[in-house]
Formats: sequence, C-alpha cells, structure tokens
Amino acid sequence: MKEQDINNIIDMLDGMTDKDISRMKIQSSDKLEEGKVEEVYHHGRCDVGSPFAKGCDYDIVPDKK
Repeated sequence: MKEQDINNIIDMLDGMTDKDISRMKIQSSDKLEEGKVEEVYHHGRCDVGSPFAKGCDYDIVPDKK
C-alpha cells in the first residue's frame, strides 16, 4: 500500500467524522473499480438493503390492470 493510499483513507475517515457519522463499517471490494467509494446509509440495526432503506413501499400491493 502506498503512503498516498493511506492518506486517502485517513482523509475519508476524517470527512465522515466531520459529518458526525458515529458508526462506520468499512469493507474493501474487488467488485468496485479502483478508487471508487460507495456509501450505504443505515436507518437502524437490521434494515440495510430492506425496502424501507431503499425508500420503497413494501406493504402496498400494486394494482394489476
């Protein structure tokens, strides 16, 4: 790992704490292109990826016309 990569990570973490983000889960991925960062907002302890977290109405059945 290059020193600049380490500095980039520190800057990213500092930026998150500046935004008062108190909990972070950091994962690396080979599926994202190099240098790309993806953030997922967590509404609670168990809803990441849920319809609520994605802003979808999960309890409404669409009309079939």
